[in-house]
Amino acid sequence: MLLIVLAYLGGVLTIVSPCILPVLPFVFARADQPFAKSGLPLLAGMALTFALVASLAAVGGGWVVAANEYGRWLALGLVAVFALTLLWPGLSERLTRPLVAAGSRLSERAQGKDGGARPGASLLLGVATGLLWAPCAGPILGLILTGAALQGANTTSSLLLLAYAAGAATSMAAALLLGGKVFAALKRMLGAGEWVRRGLGAAMLAGVGAIALGLDTGVLAQVSTASTGGLEQRLVDRLSGRPEGGAMAMQAGPAMMAAVDRDSGAGPAMMAAGGAMRMAGGPSRAALPDEGLAPALDGATDWLNSTPLTAEQLRGKVVLVDFWTYSCINCLRTLPYVKAWAEKYRDQGLVVVGVHAPEFAFERKLSNVEKAIKDLGIGYPVAVDNGYKIWRAFNNQYWPAHYFIDAQGRIRHHHFGEGGYAESERVIQQLLQEAGSKQVDQGLIDVQAKGVQQAADMAAVRSHETYLGYERAEQFAATPAAVHNQATAYATPERLPLNAWGLSGQWTVGPESATLDGATGRITYRFQARDLHLVLGPGSDGKPVRFKVLIDGKAPGASRGMDVAADGSGSVTEQRLYQLVRQDGGAAERTFSIEFLDPGISAYAFTFG
Repeated sequence: MLLIVLAYLGGVLTIVSPCILPVLPFVFARADQPFAKSGLPLLAGMALTFALVASLAAVGGGWVVAANEYGRWLALGLVAVFALTLLWPGLSERLTRPLVAAGSRLSERAQGKDGGARPGASLLLGVATGLLWAPCAGPILGLILTGAALQGANTTSSLLLLAYAAGAATSMAAALLLGGKVFAALKRMLGAGEWVRRGLGAAMLAGVGAIALGLDTGVLAQVSTASTGGLEQRLVDRLSGRPEGGAMAMQAGPAMMAAVDRDSGAGPAMMAAGGAMRMAGGPSRAALPDEGLAPALDGATDWLNSTPLTAEQLRGKVVLVDFWTYSCINCLRTLPYVKAWAEKYRDQGLVVVGVHAPEFAFERKLSNVEKAIKDLGIGYPVAVDNGYKIWRAFNNQYWPAHYFIDAQGRIRHHHFGEGGYAESERVIQQLLQEAGSKQVDQGLIDVQAKGVQQAADMAAVRSHETYLGYERAEQFAATPAAVHNQATAYATPERLPLNAWGLSGQWTVGPESATLDGATGRITYRFQARDLHLVLGPGSDGKPVRFKVLIDGKAPGASRGMDVAADGSGSVTEQRLYQLVRQDGGAAERTFSIEFLDPGISAYAFTFG
């Protein structure tokens, strides 16, 4: 119920978001008609269509996205013709083109021969508007879409999307009722009614143009991030009952979302939202809480380093279940601790089980996971959870997430994200003692991680995780606005504001990544952090892709990452996270660029530390 209220309030806030501007004229075009027979059916059609299309897009494949694109262009044509009939009512009498005639009939039916409104035609206009509406993806919508993508098709996801759309319809209904009063007042003035109608027609055409040019998902979306994101985030924090001092920066789509639990010393946690939002709490050393029976580890598509482990096999053991994915920087930074615990307490009754739940498509490939496990030196059992069955059984929401299970098979503690290592190790010790282990080492491990696994300097980080695929991209500053699934030549301005980024050269922007089509291409990002990482993969032929990194236009030198030489050179040989920058002497605001010298590279996401 709480999430439905949150989704509804997020929808209400869309009225102050710039992304709503292109479709507002479509709504106000019915301001002079009775609300119950005109405005209400239009808004209902818009809300239902948005909820349906968003549900399908979140859980469906590429065919849904493609079908929706065709539907958007058809709707654009329909609305454009309707706008023309508002501008020139006699147009349909002079032209015989079928599309224009259809638009004229739609206009006549929407108004009716007697001047009254017809609900059916207004509903059709609402369906067209719902196909065209692309709300700015703030924290609340990101939470909903992430849950839909990870949990699959279900009633909860559809209800949340419908609640979001209903909230937007409510705020637009209020604006429409107010607009109707203004329209009626103007209509009483001599000749004003005709001019207002033509003005609405012109505004509708402007909205059609803005949507066709991608301004609703480009420039306006960037403006909206600053205008409503903070307000939505405060709503998320307040309604989810999060403690003071906790901060969350969410991304849309099946995203890794950053969360900081300052009270426990935790760093940013990678989270995939679905269900309620929770933060790790510190249990009492005296009495660990009982959080319920741990689900069985059934549903894994494969097991690595072990045969499948059953609940019966694990009974009598203390079990640490670690949800992770191999390109997640936060997961990589927790791994040295998890590995050290597995080694230290193995002979005392601890079993560590990694559950690899992928974020990107390439992380579903078993050979990639096998190589990552070998390269990372993971020797404990790993369940490959490509279908998210174990994820959903635990009702998990985070990467990384640790669940501590006692010898009776009950969850006694959980921790999300980085940090809290001393507390987690004390929990392991306590559970081992409860299980009857007599010689539990009470000391704490001392981990000195290096390279990409070194702890982040979060106090200096002002840049957040950024995705390059259009489903979750933010702050895209190149021109033109991102074109979906089509090779396009992009150019990036010389000067970028903090956290803005862009492509240069011929690229295809897909749902998950941006892929270089030209012989060479460049990505530029203005950031502030000690470390900069980028998830990259070579082309389908697997050939290495050479690159050159520059910081403020110069070779990185001592500020190079572990995957870069001092002169900035390097190559992409496999699909993984690459550390490209580790600033020497502080985390200043810098401009990063990486030029790829061969085609085929795919870039997925920036992360920082």
